[in-house]
Amino acid sequence: MKFHLAINLERLDPSTDMKALRDHTLEMVQMAEAGGFEIAWAAEHHALEMTIAPNPFQILTWWGEHTSRIRLGVGVVNAAYWHPIRLAGEAAMLDLLSDGRLEFGIGSGAYQREFDRMMPGLNQPDSWRYMQESLPVVQNLWAGDYAHEGEYWQFPTATSCPKPVQSEVPIWVAARAPITFDYAVEHGCDIMSWPLTMPFSEAENYRARLDAAIAKNGGRYDGRWALMRHTAVYETEDDRQAALAALRRVLGQFGNLMMKRGEVVNGFPDPVPLAELEGNARTDPAMLEENLAFGNPDTVAEKVRQYEGLGVDAFIYYASMGLDMERQKRSLQLFIDKVMPQFAEQTIAAAE
Repeated sequence: MKFHLAINLERLDPSTDMKALRDHTLEMVQMAEAGGFEIAWAAEHHALEMTIAPNPFQILTWWGEHTSRIRLGVGVVNAAYWHPIRLAGEAAMLDLLSDGRLEFGIGSGAYQREFDRMMPGLNQPDSWRYMQESLPVVQNLWAGDYAHEGEYWQFPTATSCPKPVQSEVPIWVAARAPITFDYAVEHGCDIMSWPLTMPFSEAENYRARLDAAIAKNGGRYDGRWALMRHTAVYETEDDRQAALAALRRVLGQFGNLMMKRGEVVNGFPDPVPLAELEGNARTDPAMLEENLAFGNPDTVAEKVRQYEGLGVDAFIYYASMGLDMERQKRSLQLFIDKVMPQFAEQTIAAAE
């Protein structure tokens, strides 16, 4: 089992200092590198303080300047927002500046609110079409001169300047729907999935979709499958309650975006009132603690083993969930010190 870190610049209200938050993300990435994590992921979102990520290549380049081994994952760009020539060049520049540490992730976006501002008229459920056109174009531009006449983009002969340092850049596709699993498997892409706050059965559903996609592809697939979960490791009741309260606060804002309810004022979504979240299995504290990678080190390790049993190759520790910076660091250190060693011991035992 490999381990990855996903972290955003995240503000739930204006009181959080931006420079402190900026530095916090780097400190978490440096902790992850020292602890043996394989990849650090940065997302793309727009006009939202809860996920400040207008261009993942910028922050990944900055992280890369202050690290030496951890790979730098674009997790993920929204294909519809990027012209393929620009996307190919930005990604290749990151690969060059980081000495070949790029992990390139592409997806179809999440929030209709973003599409209404970035691509007016495009419905989020239709955005997968942009992803499926964009990815091979980017790869062709990395290879050399290429002209394109597609449904969404057309341009005369061009190429990516610079070219990636890696002869083959790892490609990741964000997948939850069957059509995206099918595409990723057919084209040999690695896959990342996020069950949100759903129970373990949702991950089992993804496994079934992956297996079905592999069967359609004649049983051929040698890509990696990574699964992301909000993670909080704690050893005190105070830290437990803080993690649950923080996540429920985030989910109130997230509910605004997903349910299209409430306003977004100066980048901050009005939260859906907690009273309206009560009884919802996705936000009930007991369900959250059961569904997510929350708990003491042994409990979290057991949950990660469940994903390993599904065939998950990498567990993505999602740190951003409204928790204060000190507790985020404490949780990550507990994961490094008391969860990850259990998998190292398992690997050693299997080899003996």
